Amino acid sequence: MDHSNGESKHPAFRMNWKGAVALLGGLLFVLFILSTINVAVLFSTGINLQYQMWFNALMNIFPLLGAILAFDFFIVRRQTGKPLNFNFRLPNLMTLVFIFPMMIGMMFIAEFFTSLVPTDGPVFGEFYNRVSGIFKDMMKDPILMFIMLVISAPILEEIIFRGIIQKGLINNGSSPKKAIFIAAIFFAVVHGNPWQFVGAILLGSFLGYIYHVTKSLLVPILLHAFNNGLSYVLMMGPKVESFYECLGLEPWQVCALGLIIFGSFYYLFNKKYKVHYLDI
Repeated sequence: MDHSNGESKHPAFRMNWKGAVALLGGLLFVLFILSTINVAVLFSTGINLQYQMWFNALMNIFPLLGAILAFDFFIVRRQTGKPLNFNFRLPNLMTLVFIFPMMIGMMFIAEFFTSLVPTDGPVFGEFYNRVSGIFKDMMKDPILMFIMLVISAPILEEIIFRGIIQKGLINNGSSPKKAIFIAAIFFAVVHGNPWQFVGAILLGSFLGYIYHVTKSLLVPILLHAFNNGLSYVLMMGPKVESFYECLGLEPWQVCALGLIIFGSFYYLFNKKYKVHYLDI
C-alpha cells in the first residue's frame, strides 16, 4: 500500500521545489512547441491558429499533459522506481448521495463571492470583456467546449492539483490542511481572472478535502466535471452566467441557500467518515 495513506500500491512520491520545476517545465515546453508551430504556420500561410477553436483546445489540453508527464518522468520514477499511479475507485452510493449536494451548495456560495467582483469600470471592465469574449468564442463550437470544460479540464486539473501537488505535499510532510490550501491557491491562480479566483479557492479546498477523506481521485474528478457541466448547461441553455440569474434570486439568497445545502450534507458526510476539516 501507499506509504502515506494506503491509497495506492505504489510507493509514495514527494512534492518539493524539484517537482514544481518539473510541472512548470513540462507545461512551458509544450506551450513553446505549440507556439512555435503557430508562428511557423502564420509566416508560411498567414493563418493565425490562435483564432482556431481546435488549436485553442490543444493549447488547453496538451500543456497540462506535458506537466503531468514531466513530473512522472523526472520526479515520480526517480523517487519511487514506479510510474505515476492513483486510486480511481468509485465510492459507495451513500458517499455520492452526500457529496453532489455538497458541491451544489459550495457552487452557490462561491458564486456569491464572484458576484462581488466588479465587471465594469477602468480596472475590471476591459478585462471582463476579454474573458467573456473567450467564452463566447468557445460557445461557437459546443462539442469542443464540452470536451475542454467537462472532460479534459476535470481529469487533468485534478491529477495535477489534487493528485500531484496536494498528495505530494502531504507525502513530503505537510499537514493535510496546508497541502489542501496550497493546491487550492495554485488552482485559483491558473484560472487567470479575478471572477474565478475566490470561487476556485473555495471549490479547490472542497475538492481537496473530499479527495483526502475518500482517498479516490475519481471523486474530485466527478465533482469537478459536475461543476463544469452545470456551467456548460447554463451557458448553452438559458445562456446566463450565474445560478441567481437562472433562478431569479439575489446573489445573497443563493449564497444562503448554498450554506444550508452544504452545511446539511457536510454534517452527514462528516458523520459517515467521522472526520472534520478542522481536525485534518
